[in-house]
Amino acid sequence: MRLFCPAALIFASLLIANSAQATGPCDDFVRKLPNLKRSLCEAAQLQATAARSVQGQTLWMRDVKPEEPRQRVLVLGAIHGDELSSASVALHWIGLAKETTAPWSQAIHWRFIPALNPDGLLATPPRRVNANGVDLNRNFPTPFWERDAKVYWEKRTGKDPRRWPGPKPLSEPESRFLHEEMQRFKPHLIVSIHAPYGVLDFDGPSVPPSKLGRLYLDQVGIFPGSLGNYGGVHKGVPVVTIELPNAMRTPLNAEMRQMWLDLLRWMSERLPPGSAGGLGRTP
Repeated sequence: MRLFCPAALIFASLLIANSAQATGPCDDFVRKLPNLKRSLCEAAQLQATAARSVQGQTLWMRDVKPEEPRQRVLVLGAIHGDELSSASVALHWIGLAKETTAPWSQAIHWRFIPALNPDGLLATPPRRVNANGVDLNRNFPTPFWERDAKVYWEKRTGKDPRRWPGPKPLSEPESRFLHEEMQRFKPHLIVSIHAPYGVLDFDGPSVPPSKLGRLYLDQVGIFPGSLGNYGGVHKGVPVVTIELPNAMRTPLNAEMRQMWLDLLRWMSERLPPGSAGGLGRTP
């Protein structure tokens, strides 16, 4: 008769978990995200960070870095887990960043975090909030967060559970990771991809882009705890917020490329390489 060995069972479980982690995120992403082929996901060569979500999911990142970068740009997708198209567009843009050969664009160090909220993204059905029920885009430490965030949630949203800002700023591991990443990376520009309002938003210094592809500028306001408020208004780092037209479908590939080219064109005019310290205070 074989004796039951708890230690062996635990060891086997760890091996299975590590093996699953080693396979990378493409099984989940290809299964879940629209317009994402396995070849494109694998070509993105996402790298595991040390950060984990509430449920222990890895937060993945990819750097596209030239030999002598002069600007740093942080691109985020799926801060809201039910905006699936945003993560897909971020992954498509990694490929464009790798292949773009315009001289000015070669001075940019890109850092992509395509799925900041994997717990919400991979849930069935996908959820805007993270596993703690927190809207990560209301969880950043904007001035007077303790005074304003709860009041806004109660009075302006009617305690909408999809927009709960959390018990305190940076209460969530995902928002803490992004906050720390901003401090480490010191981006000159943040591009945050959302859906489904079909507009372009902007916070911070500089003249905003008038359009990216078919998305035109329509600034939607400032919210307590939002990334645009924290980065663009409080820290002085321009934040371009892209609201795709549909949360479940990406734009056509040609349209995603046009948005990318329009972003590069605007950056070449408004974020000239070599400008001391970028356009604002680093976070």
